[in-house]
Amino acid sequence: MDNRIEFIYLSEPDTIKLGIMDAPGWVDVCEEVFTLLAKGDYLMGGSNHNSHGMGIIFPKESPFPNMPVAGPDRRFFAMPAYLGGRFDVCGNKWYGSNAANTKRGLPRSILTVLINDKETGAPLCHMSANLLSATRTGAIPGVAVRHLARKDSKAVAVVGCGPINKSCFRHLITQAPQVEKVFCYDLFIEKAQALAEWIKKEYGIKAEAASELPDALKDADIVTVAASRIKPLHIESSWLKKGVLLMLTGPAKGDDKLWTESKIVYDNIKLHEAYVEEAYASGDVAGYYAGVIGGPLYTLIDQGKLAKLEDSTDIGNVILGKKPGRTNDEENIVFVACGMAVFDVACGFELYQRALKQGVGQKLLLWNEPYLK
Repeated sequence: MDNRIEFIYLSEPDTIKLGIMDAPGWVDVCEEVFTLLAKGDYLMGGSNHNSHGMGIIFPKESPFPNMPVAGPDRRFFAMPAYLGGRFDVCGNKWYGSNAANTKRGLPRSILTVLINDKETGAPLCHMSANLLSATRTGAIPGVAVRHLARKDSKAVAVVGCGPINKSCFRHLITQAPQVEKVFCYDLFIEKAQALAEWIKKEYGIKAEAASELPDALKDADIVTVAASRIKPLHIESSWLKKGVLLMLTGPAKGDDKLWTESKIVYDNIKLHEAYVEEAYASGDVAGYYAGVIGGPLYTLIDQGKLAKLEDSTDIGNVILGKKPGRTNDEENIVFVACGMAVFDVACGFELYQRALKQGVGQKLLLWNEPYLK
């Protein structure tokens, strides 16, 4: 019996060569994942099989001189998952995050994805995943626009102008061919100006930076939010036009009407149920809710002001035709997406398949024969 095990290593340039920056195709992949979520053909971490992941959060103080201490966005996280369908593999996204990285000329988070054989556990492919993670995060709003936005949408507001929302725009614009104008807003106006210039140059679409959030929102048919977790922004329902699709890839606060007078569509209801479960287990429900994207919604659900999660709509069932999506052009829809390892596994598997076909990547040896049997 041949017990030799090799696996493929993909660098970031390898993933670019394999098409990780080609937006339309990844919207299709993520749409496929949503249907598997709706059918239940997946597993994630935790006893509920729906945990976002397991993290190391550093203490504020430590008696050990080398132990890291808490800082803005400083953590390590493991996000394991099994995904069925044509993927039928296990995998894990592993990353370290530290807001101070930007001062070193590095991304805030540095990520890798490992794809494993579901039977043996053997590694199949280990890859650089900063672009992969940004792509899957951006493609998810693309799916939402495909199924939930008005077909005549002509204006987009990009709220938060960092690399993640840039990826969100790159993907959503492939699903909104009628868009004629983009409004960019960021706490730092120069970032909004830079993104507006990039949009004009890259897509030939009119784009401008707004110094005030209400000005960015008032004419938008599609709003993508991926702003700072450290200082979540506040959106008033009166700032939005009728028929808007508001997509939350990052946290946002708002008046009660923002949520109660909109149709709420979740990425995966089971994930949000897991967040609520973890919040109550933590002993600090309000504090936990404050740190997650769906927190304002969970608060209103607990207060009886919003439909319970089990009675709500997820986009997978909208795609499958089992739940209604947009029913009219006047309907406001809020789409809540929190990020799940199944999307990293799907995109990682797709890159692995392409690498096999195209001969891209470096083969690494695990062993010729295992020393321990």
